[in-house]
Amino acid sequence: MNIALIAHDSKKELMVQFCIAYSGVLSRHSLCATGTTGKLVGETTGLQIQKYLSGSRGGAEQIISLISCDEIDVLFFFRDPISAKASEPNDINILRVCDVRNIPVATNIATGEALIHALERGDLDWREIVRS
Repeated sequence: MNIALIAHDSKKELMVQFCIAYSGVLSRHSLCATGTTGKLVGETTGLQIQKYLSGSRGGAEQIISLISCDEIDVLFFFRDPISAKASEPNDINILRVCDVRNIPVATNIATGEALIHALERGDLDWREIVRS
């Protein structure tokens, strides 16, 4: 499966820790990420990650484009819902396109763990069948 990783600045360390904990599962899939998130996760875990621009420099739009073209199967987007961000409109667009394309999204650690366990069990394999 093709998995995208995005994390707001205050959630990047959480994303790194999540990817360390579940590197065994993630290593069996193709990963991509916005620039800084991908760099941090890749350096810490050794996972192979296709890195795009940082989120604030167009990386979010690149991920949106991949989702729109059915090139992403799952999105882990660890968001900071408390702090106001200039990227708020992009965040809404990412979630909107995931809803339109039926892409499972984890926006916090609780949904992240639920989604990673579903990946581990093969519960999301229907996405690959539909894409074939």
